[in-house]
Amino acid sequence: MKPRVGVYLSEGMAARLSEAARNPRATKSALVEAALGRFLGSDDDIADTATFVHHLAGLSRQLEELDRNLRIANETAALHARFHLAVTPLMPAGEQGAACALGAERFEEFATQVGRRVDLGVSLIRETIDRVSATRTTSSTLAEGEPSGTASTVDDEPGVQASSAVDDVSVNIAVVREDAATLGFQAVEAALFTDSATCRRVDEGEGAVPSRRSAPAWLTAARHVANDQVENRSLILRVFVPFVFGYYIAYLFRTINAVMAAPLATELGLGADDLGLLTSVYFLTFAAAQIPIGILLDRYGPRRVQSVLLLVAAVGSTLFAVSDHFLMLLVGRALIGLGVASAMTAGLKALVLWFPGDRVPVLNGLMVMLGALGAVTATLPADLLLDWIGWRELFGLFAGLTAASAIMIYLIVPEATPVPSGAVSAGLRTVYADPRFWRVAPLSASCIGTAWALQGLWAAQWLKDVEGLDRAGVVFHLFAMAVALSLGAILLGVAAARLRRRGVGPEVLLRLVAALFIATQVALILRLSLPSYLQWAVVAAVGAATVLSFAILAEYFPKELAGRANGALNLFHIAAAFAVQYTTGVVLQHWTPESGHYPEIAYQTAFALNVALQIVAWIWFALPWAFLRPPAACHPRPSES
Repeated sequence: MKPRVGVYLSEGMAARLSEAARNPRATKSALVEAALGRFLGSDDDIADTATFVHHLAGLSRQLEELDRNLRIANETAALHARFHLAVTPLMPAGEQGAACALGAERFEEFATQVGRRVDLGVSLIRETIDRVSATRTTSSTLAEGEPSGTASTVDDEPGVQASSAVDDVSVNIAVVREDAATLGFQAVEAALFTDSATCRRVDEGEGAVPSRRSAPAWLTAARHVANDQVENRSLILRVFVPFVFGYYIAYLFRTINAVMAAPLATELGLGADDLGLLTSVYFLTFAAAQIPIGILLDRYGPRRVQSVLLLVAAVGSTLFAVSDHFLMLLVGRALIGLGVASAMTAGLKALVLWFPGDRVPVLNGLMVMLGALGAVTATLPADLLLDWIGWRELFGLFAGLTAASAIMIYLIVPEATPVPSGAVSAGLRTVYADPRFWRVAPLSASCIGTAWALQGLWAAQWLKDVEGLDRAGVVFHLFAMAVALSLGAILLGVAAARLRRRGVGPEVLLRLVAALFIATQVALILRLSLPSYLQWAVVAAVGAATVLSFAILAEYFPKELAGRANGALNLFHIAAAFAVQYTTGVVLQHWTPESGHYPEIAYQTAFALNVALQIVAWIWFALPWAFLRPPAACHPRPSES
């Protein structure tokens, strides 16, 4: 018995219902009931809808998991790319072919490993996440005082070892890293130490691939050092200390004439022009040797080049010690400049060859700071020795120390694999053809070269002749300047790093430092009532502004050209120091000394000429240079060196 329901329909709908009910198998009641059932739905339909919603929720969770895995994969690739670009050393040209062949073999094995893992259905990312999650869970459990269980994970692949019970976070992370290294080390190592463009050319038949089953010697040594902390520490003594000592001697010879000027002038009757030439010839031979030394360092390595040149410096110091007339002094000083010409570049190259890339910047800063202590030694300590043993014996002592440094470097420093130097001249042409280099070179050279020239000789003469200080006062000023130079290297480096994090590049800081340097010299020339120690400390500290200049070049040129760009700019620094040191003496010589002292106007004229050139260079550097674009050669492919 069905309940009776009265329904009111429109005329049109009633007509359509009557038409449909003409079928003998369909009554009006049956049609209305079927329509209502479809409209309202059934219990089965409700159950199907709940199932559908459940499936949608599962898909949403899977999509979230997929998105998380993609983020992990993308971040891993990005971090690896940054690591590769930031710390990977340049591949020696002589090893590229062998590395390509070795990389191809390793990539085949890597592809096999990937295929096996895909067939097994095991995701390395999923496994890594699970292990890290398990580690966190275990560490949390142990922190709450619960007993730790024993767990082990066995990998399906050969070469991947099982990890047993874990006691802390570091053990599990080490296991994860071991698995990752086992699966991907071959391909990653090939990517880090092989030039992909070179490999493509080899694949295309443009070059022969030497048959080689083992990694290059330098690569094997680098891998060993990276994995051996004891060896890493020993390299501080075997590489860092010997080259720092050589750089210390170079700074000692560079600034010693400021203390030696008075005894030399008294004993040998030298004038201001003679002193200027005698001191500046060091920079002349130093500058002339920069380009050949860069080629020799690439070809024969820093160990042999530095040890041989330091022996030349020892010979020059010996000749200087026994000289009894100006020409022999000049030859001895020139040999000293030639002998220490590779002190900085050889040290920097050795650090790049033997230390991990992330440690090189810190070691570079430490080397400059410790080497600048030679300038400190060339002040008060050298003056005490000068009074005690005399200038000839002092230079004999320097000759012995220099020879000992050469022997120490030759016997202790590891040998580096030499590489052909055919690409060095091409790289230098690329640097010198870039208009951006010619933007920064005049300001950097005029300021830094002047700072070196003043600290090396004319600061002491100014303090004696213009400010009327006695010898003790002059020496104490030189000591303060040397300390300021040593500290300036660290302070400028730290300031540049902090400003960079705030979006301010080293160009801005170089402009500020140059402006401060110019203002300080103007204050000296005008004899403003400012503390003398402060003014000359600023002058000396600007000598460490190479930190900023080299940082600017690092933004202009790719990594493979950085060394040559630094060497090219350093050539200008040294040439400017020679020019300023010599021409200042020539200018002073136009005045007649009174009681052995040149008049104040003579120094003011010479210093003012230097300042005028620096102002022109500063304006040149500060002009808008947006229209300058580097030539195509400034952006070589990674294979070019």
